[in-house]
Amino acid sequence: MAAEVTDLDRKPEIRRPQSWFRLRRDIPAWGYRALAASGFALVLVLWAWVSHRDFVNPVFLPTPEAVWQALRDVLGDASLWLDIKMSFFRVTAGFALAAVVAIPVGITMGAFRVGEGLLQPLTEFIRYIPVPALIPIFMVLFGIDELSKVMLIWVGTFFQLVLMVADEIRRVPYELLQVSYTLGARRDETIRLVLWRAAMPGIFDALRLCNGWAWTYLVVAELIAANEGLGYRILKFSRFLQTPKIWVYLILLGVIGLSLDLLFRVVNRRVFHWADTTKR
Repeated sequence: MAAEVTDLDRKPEIRRPQSWFRLRRDIPAWGYRALAASGFALVLVLWAWVSHRDFVNPVFLPTPEAVWQALRDVLGDASLWLDIKMSFFRVTAGFALAAVVAIPVGITMGAFRVGEGLLQPLTEFIRYIPVPALIPIFMVLFGIDELSKVMLIWVGTFFQLVLMVADEIRRVPYELLQVSYTLGARRDETIRLVLWRAAMPGIFDALRLCNGWAWTYLVVAELIAANEGLGYRILKFSRFLQTPKIWVYLILLGVIGLSLDLLFRVVNRRVFHWADTTKR
């Protein structure tokens, strides 16, 4: 006769969390886009509500209507497009120069302990020096023309990027190197065909992050005798308390930065669709 199963003998059911709230699990693409749009809409509603309160000074927090009117005025000004062009040139030049130098230096630091010992402590030391503190030195070394602005963005990006590249090289499993040696690969072939190719998705993602940092140094760079640029214009508006126009330029910087970030993500998914970095 079969034994009777009591409530105590039954195993408790394991209740799994909803799929949208499971740790590190994907959600539908439409849901992600809806959440992203909701985040922006929530900030806009909160901004509109707070800016219309009586206790808020419009000089410090203008209303969305005032910013919209300022945007219409700014779009009709030819200086806006010159500001965007010059700022884009400065950031792109500084970032590109940082990438060209940082990638081989980072590979050297990540692949060889000798390179790590020689370069990493120095890099860690320099990256903690505030970039604005270097403005007088850069003015003496490079003058007040475009080179000093580009170099300021370069120094703010290079030392972060080189450490990230070195970390990506170190994340390549050592077993891959052993297999390449077993198959008869030389050291230069192992670096070029194994280390570099395995680390490329992570390095590309590091470039995406550092490009965002490069844009954050724009206002600092355009403190050096600039006559145009998004950062320069923000500083000029602040002198006359033209807060709505300041907000317009801040929003433009955010739009440019977000667009570049999305572009990096799209290229990363297309080129390195097999890598984990495409899910970041």
